[in-house]
Amino acid sequence: MLRTLITLFLLLPAVLTLVYSQERISEAQLLGQGQPKLIEGEGYRLRPEAALAFERMKKAALKDGISIKVVSSYRDYAHQNRIWERKYKRFRESGLQPKQAIEKIIAYSTIPGTSRHHWGTDIDLIDAAPKVDGDVLVASKFHGTGPFCKFKQWMDEHANSFGFYLVYTDVLDRKGFKYEPWHYSYAPLSINYLKAYNRLDIQGRLTAAQLMGSTHFTPSFVSGYLQEHINDINPELKE
Repeated sequence: MLRTLITLFLLLPAVLTLVYSQERISEAQLLGQGQPKLIEGEGYRLRPEAALAFERMKKAALKDGISIKVVSSYRDYAHQNRIWERKYKRFRESGLQPKQAIEKIIAYSTIPGTSRHHWGTDIDLIDAAPKVDGDVLVASKFHGTGPFCKFKQWMDEHANSFGFYLVYTDVLDRKGFKYEPWHYSYAPLSINYLKAYNRLDIQGRLTAAQLMGSTHFTPSFVSGYLQEHINDINPELKE
C-alpha cells in the first residue's frame, strides 16, 4: 500500500499536466473577464497546474540560494484597465498626442483584454534577497552586475525544466513588447490559450470596450498589435 501511495504521489504532476492541459478556457477568461480556477499562494494567483510547477521551481531555486519572489501574476480585466487608464492620462497630461501615448504604453503594458496575465499562466519574478531601490522590473538589473543577475542565470539554466519560458526575449529582430527578463509563462497551458485567443474577434472586442484612446484602434493598428505584441514572442511558447 505504501509503495502504491508513493507511486501515485510521484505521478501527480504528470496527471495534473494531462488534466489541465486539456482544460478548455472560456472566451471571458481569455479576456480577463471570467472566473478562472486559481490557486492563491505567497504573493500570487495562478492556474492550479502552473501554481504546482511554480512551487516546485521555487523550492529548487531556494536550494541553490535563490529566493524567488513574485511581483505580478494573474490580473483581471479591471486591474489591467486601471493600469491602462493611469498611464494614458499621465502621458496625455505630459503633452503626448493620443497615438503617441498609446505607443508609449504598449512598449511594456498591454491593452486591457489582451494581457497574458489574464490567463493565470504568466508571472513576473525577481530575487527577493537583494535590496533594490526604485522599480525592480528594469532589464539592466538582470544583467552584468545587476542585483538579479544570479537569479537570471539560474532561471536561464532551470526554468524550462519546470515548464516556464521567458515570453519577451532579447532577440534583436523581435518586435512588439520590449525585452522583459522577469516575465515567464507556463507553456503547458499558455500555448493552447494563445491558440484559442487568436481565434477571437479582438477588433470587435476592443471596439465594444470603448477604452481610453480606443478611437485610434483602427483595423490596421489592431492587426499589427496582434502580430507583433501578442504573437512575436519566444517561439517555445507557440506551436
